[in-house]
Amino acid sequence: MSPATPTNAAAMRAMREWRRSLTKDQRWCILITADPDALASALALKRIMQARVRSVDIARTNEVTRPDNLAMIRYLRIPARQWQPEKAASYTHFAIVDSQPSHNPAYFDIPFDVIIDHHPPRPLPQEAAAPAPGGRPAENGGDPEDGTPPAKAAPPHVPALLDIRPGFGATSTMMTRYLQGLRISPTPHLATALLYGIRTDTAAFERSGGEDDLRAYQWLSRFADTGILRRIIRSEYLRAWLPLFSRAFRSLRDCRGGGVQAWLNEVDTGDLLVAVADFFTRVHGLKWVAVSGIVGKKVIVIFRGDGSRDIGRLADACFHDVGSAGGHRTLGRAEFPLSAVTPGMKPADFVQHRLMSRKLRPLPVQQSPAPAETEGDERDHDRDAHGDN
Repeated sequence: MSPATPTNAAAMRAMREWRRSLTKDQRWCILITADPDALASALALKRIMQARVRSVDIARTNEVTRPDNLAMIRYLRIPARQWQPEKAASYTHFAIVDSQPSHNPAYFDIPFDVIIDHHPPRPLPQEAAAPAPGGRPAENGGDPEDGTPPAKAAPPHVPALLDIRPGFGATSTMMTRYLQGLRISPTPHLATALLYGIRTDTAAFERSGGEDDLRAYQWLSRFADTGILRRIIRSEYLRAWLPLFSRAFRSLRDCRGGGVQAWLNEVDTGDLLVAVADFFTRVHGLKWVAVSGIVGKKVIVIFRGDGSRDIGRLADACFHDVGSAGGHRTLGRAEFPLSAVTPGMKPADFVQHRLMSRKLRPLPVQQSPAPAETEGDERDHDRDAHGDN
């Protein structure tokens, strides 16, 4: 799927044409990997089509556990149900927002009629698996000995509406432009959701976002419920997480370059490590922090920094040879199996030793992306802090 990036005018024409094609006998399902941008975008798409079709459901393929995302769903009453593949036949059409079919195996076999996303375009699963001209399909090839012709591959499903524009900082911005073009005034709940989607994906315009995102944010501010927005933003921690902070404080060790490491031992999900690491970014004088723990049979290390050094490169230097590691200048992540820990050494000591001794590698021509964080993949930058996966 490598379409030319549509202009705003062309995208709006395509949206109007697609919307006119909707009929009352259609049952739609909007599939998402739930994070603020995806939740808001799905809610906006539902608003655009709901009066013209029989039904519209929003289904998420992941569990939502981050407190800010749970607060968003609760306060804004977003009807995002868990996706059940066995019920796919009950829908006549499918849409996907803030993602693409190639991003998640759960999407591979679904014929999406609408794809709206701000991430760089990636091939559809059918396109990625297609043979080269003159070649055989990988799974149904003919027998070269008996001359059996190869089976004819089914043509890929062509979406009726395909809008992928990486120039936007958030899919919520794209959906806001649609609402404006269709002259649909958002309800306070919808405006607040889109506002929060833009805010999280652009890190409040500190990490990304352009003029389109800023204009959309300003327009939405006229309709949004600022009281609810404040409650969502402040919902950073669950009460059950508080003992982890005590554990982190007791385990703090100094590292080179003004950094610290906190070891949390066994935790249920990597989200807990992210929450603690984000907290330490507010401590004056700490240039960087690594919060690590054991999730299942893996050691996960979450890095955060103030930008004075490239944290993604630090993560890569410390753990690239035992697992996957990398990130951006101010945030990073590493994962490796427990079996990679030096025999006779405690995992916490293994992490500390590497943080203190490993040297940065020369910059590669093209650095591999960081592994995805638990609640939100690291496809670019946006879900590192707020995604759910």
